[in-house]
Amino acid sequence: MGIQADAYITVNPSFIEPELILQYSQVSGFVDLMADQQLRVRLAEDDLVVYMKQLNLRTKMAAGQASYNELPGVDIMATMFSTATYLLQVRAEWNHHDVAAGGRWGFAVPEAYRLGGRQGHFQLARDAALYGFNPQIGEGIVNAPGTTTVPLPPDTNGNDTVVTYDNGEMAFFVASQVLALKQRTYQLGMGRLFCILGPQRTLGLFEYNVVQLVQFQRIGAGTTSTAGTFKSILMDNGDTLLWAYDDTLQGAGGNADTDVVLLVMPEVEKPATDKPVNTNIFASMSPGNKVCVTQYCDMAAPREIVSPLAGGATDFLQEWRITSGWTPRPQAVTQILMVYS
Repeated sequence: MGIQADAYITVNPSFIEPELILQYSQVSGFVDLMADQQLRVRLAEDDLVVYMKQLNLRTKMAAGQASYNELPGVDIMATMFSTATYLLQVRAEWNHHDVAAGGRWGFAVPEAYRLGGRQGHFQLARDAALYGFNPQIGEGIVNAPGTTTVPLPPDTNGNDTVVTYDNGEMAFFVASQVLALKQRTYQLGMGRLFCILGPQRTLGLFEYNVVQLVQFQRIGAGTTSTAGTFKSILMDNGDTLLWAYDDTLQGAGGNADTDVVLLVMPEVEKPATDKPVNTNIFASMSPGNKVCVTQYCDMAAPREIVSPLAGGATDFLQEWRITSGWTPRPQAVTQILMVYS
């Protein structure tokens, strides 16, 4: 930890460009997997566990032309599940000499520490969302129990890698996974928001290719990419798609050549009808929670605590309490394992 801003020698006359060449990192789209596309700000700073309550219904009925003396009843089972919270912390210390050294190089030391600490928090939050702090107990979206994992099957030509796969068939395969997800969650007939998150090398190919022309006409042939064809299919069904990248999913499928592509519906909509007879009437209970995938935090951004130190120095602490990625409705998550090449 520290500022490395050494003295330097220049030749004069000369010109020093005032702008800095900054290190750019990938902007992960993991937040798009969450309900409302943001972390759920509901924790107190000292909450250690998040609990969620669930009601399960089992109905038994009697039917006959005559009345029964003994009748079955409705079984309602209340259950609760939970996830742990974790406190993230990072600190920096500097004095007026460090500030002067940063000034010679043209940057503000306090702001550099502030933004650097925030980036560390957000990157760790991404890791927690996807893989959890304790993956062995099912934390994180990738490790969550109950999610659906599907390997990429061979196309009609026998190709089973991202590089060699038929571009059109890839779009149709991913669209079929959206159909399967909507069937699992009873969302057919309703437009929903979906997010696809995966590494650049895989999803990038889907955006920068063209569906091949074949002996018969098919959607997007000769004009549209795999991603474009897939988006058109979803649009025709009233769905919305968020297309996002995260390179930590590269090689996350068990070996270095197998990538994980996450297909997630962040929120579910209550299946309803305007008819008086509704076979889903129990879902009208209040309050209901539509969240499928989420992550909790105690505030929208890390807390910043500035304290003076002896000798005129400054102590700067940043802390943030978050949970791992949580899937209260694991049916809304599909992990597609794709061999790259």
